[in-house]
Amino acid sequence: LARDNVDSLKSWKISQLPLLSAINSELTVQRENLIYHLGDEWKRLVIWTLPSSKGKTSSENLLKMCQMLIQYFTNYSRNLLSLGFCCCPGQVLLKNMLKPLVMYASLSVRVTEQQDEGTILALQCLEESHEERSAPSQVYSKLLLVLKTLHSHLLDVSIGDKKLSAILGELIWEELSRCIIHECLVHSIPTNSSQLEKYNTVIKETEDFEKSLKEMEYLHGDSTDLLKYARDVNCHFASKKCKDVIVAARKLMTSKMHNTVKITPESKLRLPKLPAPSSEVKVKQDIVKEEAMMENSKQLSAWSLRLPACRISESVQQLMELALNTLCEAVGSSTQCALQLFFTVRNIFQLFYDVVPTYHKENLLKFPHLAAIQHNNCMYLAHHLLTLGHHFRSHLPNPLSDGVATFVDMVPGFRKLGAQCFLTQLNVQRAELLERLSTAHNFCNLDDEDNYIAASKAVRQVIHQLKQLGTVWQDVLPVGIYCKAMGNLLNTAITEVIAKIMMLEDISSEDGEHLHTLCQTIIEEGPLVFIPLAEEHKNRKYQEEVPLYVKKWSTFKELVIVLRANLQEIVDRWADSKGPLAVEFSSSEVKSLIRALFQNTERRAVALTKIK
Repeated sequence: LARDNVDSLKSWKISQLPLLSAINSELTVQRENLIYHLGDEWKRLVIWTLPSSKGKTSSENLLKMCQMLIQYFTNYSRNLLSLGFCCCPGQVLLKNMLKPLVMYASLSVRVTEQQDEGTILALQCLEESHEERSAPSQVYSKLLLVLKTLHSHLLDVSIGDKKLSAILGELIWEELSRCIIHECLVHSIPTNSSQLEKYNTVIKETEDFEKSLKEMEYLHGDSTDLLKYARDVNCHFASKKCKDVIVAARKLMTSKMHNTVKITPESKLRLPKLPAPSSEVKVKQDIVKEEAMMENSKQLSAWSLRLPACRISESVQQLMELALNTLCEAVGSSTQCALQLFFTVRNIFQLFYDVVPTYHKENLLKFPHLAAIQHNNCMYLAHHLLTLGHHFRSHLPNPLSDGVATFVDMVPGFRKLGAQCFLTQLNVQRAELLERLSTAHNFCNLDDEDNYIAASKAVRQVIHQLKQLGTVWQDVLPVGIYCKAMGNLLNTAITEVIAKIMMLEDISSEDGEHLHTLCQTIIEEGPLVFIPLAEEHKNRKYQEEVPLYVKKWSTFKELVIVLRANLQEIVDRWADSKGPLAVEFSSSEVKSLIRALFQNTERRAVALTKIK
């Protein structure tokens, strides 16, 4: 009041009087003197015992020693001291008592009344408590115990038109409510949509908590961020669920790929039982079915849209289950929640597309086994993405039910990703095969023992490499893909051998025998790499169908025959460009072989004239 009067006098014409200046100086001195004595009085009547910051004791053990002693005093003293209860005491209360009660489930409040001395508020640690987080009801109960005790003994005092509790509330509520949200309510949000109904209890507890604070005048107004957060549970549930799903998905994608499960044509997704679609959606479905039946009189085979038997990563199967469970959460949810969950599932698959090839890049190049599994993983996901949206579309709200709920657009990308991964590995294997064959000294001068040993070793290494690949790919790749892959690699090897032999300008009879022996080894052992199935007797038909998978197989066998044939046999197999030799080689190639294998005689000249 004195300060207000002095300020009003300053606007008068007499404001320059020495008396006014003296009054102003005296007012400042008396104000500072009052604050000093208030501080001393406050320290005497409100005593804090705070934990020491030294040592390595855990925060919970330190916090349990924190206590506040509130001594009784007269109403006059209360009114006087209320002037000094401002920023510092409120922050000490918030830091050392209120926030720890929110953050640590093991902390509780003990209130002790001491006759003729005062009331002690103390934190204590419950050793038997192993909970990481307190439930909202527990947090509210502990906070109310502290605030009610303070209100009844200290803060139920008016300063002008405000109570001391209101001043404290203005100082601490924003930070305290933020702490309650981030340290308690965030962790109380359900992880399953079936639990959302039960969350109404938490909303009611929050309302009651704020109602109690308003009755003690800590709070004013109709709604706060705390209650708003609790009421927006559906939005928070979707956000939390989406975050948890993405974290779980990424963990699966970065886990080891080699743990596999067997997939068969009979394998199906374990789809949950979904509620019946609405009448409007059902009418649309019936119309589509009728139109489809009118357009297609013939039905697809029962084996259509079924995956061939293969092995996929266990983590990918779990990833698909995660996607299914998330879509199930979207069914029956609010439109906003359903949209968030649906597009989170799309993000799961996009994340797989981006993360897996990068995270496992080195291993996919280094290990043929993993490249085959990744190929299967991508084809498995692409296969189910074709129909995944169809399973759930009619059970989701608009606009998802009107066609937005689809994953078909992602299918080509996954197929391409799987194919590229496996083709890259095939190129690595082709390069290794050609590298091994490069040590064969171009299959020339095999009458030299060193050259023959080198060529024989190269052929053996090629067969060994193919057999090793067969071992790691057996029972992993689908049978058709396995046979095409092995056929492609074997074809690369024999094409290189054919090319090297066709380049030879002079093949002695001894060289011809050695070449025949080496090529015969490939003919005998090459088909044995076609073992896609674990049961040996079931692989025979694939070993008998080598020409279907190895493009140059017939050409190679024909070359082996020529290496041991005489001139007449070669002419007979040519048969005026109609024989089996003419099917595999051009006339110039056959003539070149004849010139390399036979000396320049009249018989050779006659034979050459017949090759045209």
